[in-house]
Amino acid sequence: MIRPELREALERHAETAAALASTALGLWIASLGGYILVPFGLAMAAVCLGWTALAFRRARFARPVSEPGLVDLDEGRIGYYGAGQGLGGYVALEDLTEIRLLNLSGSQYWRLKSSDGQAIMIPTAAAGGEKLYDAFATLPGIDMGALTVALDRRIAAQSLWTRPATR
Repeated sequence: MIRPELREALERHAETAAALASTALGLWIASLGGYILVPFGLAMAAVCLGWTALAFRRARFARPVSEPGLVDLDEGRIGYYGAGQGLGGYVALEDLTEIRLLNLSGSQYWRLKSSDGQAIMIPTAAAGGEKLYDAFATLPGIDMGALTVALDRRIAAQSLWTRPATR
């Protein structure tokens, strides 16, 4: 009964809706008054408001699955299982030196380069691609806002992060 585009948008923003509902619950608890409920409700609303911002960014990062392959995140390693022979691989987050966003043949790809010079290409619309948001967020000096903006604007061949030099 629901149009597929609307269903997809609702599913994509389900976490954002839950975070907003939790924020509203915190404000309602604070409105009950009292020395315990007001601080508790306001603290809950503040935490849930932060969750709302993260959920909204995560939802913008997720793409409908339209490319082959599967993204996996396991113990600090990003893995991509490609559909063709020789496609895919793993890169450890601690070995990651550069994240680049590429547009090839109308599709967007993450190009993850490791310290040994190897790179893997991951379609942004691969299954499990939303896991990359949390993985990328742990990298030092990364601007997650710039990543989501580049993804939305379909900016091509742009280096979005390079590992800062260590002393």
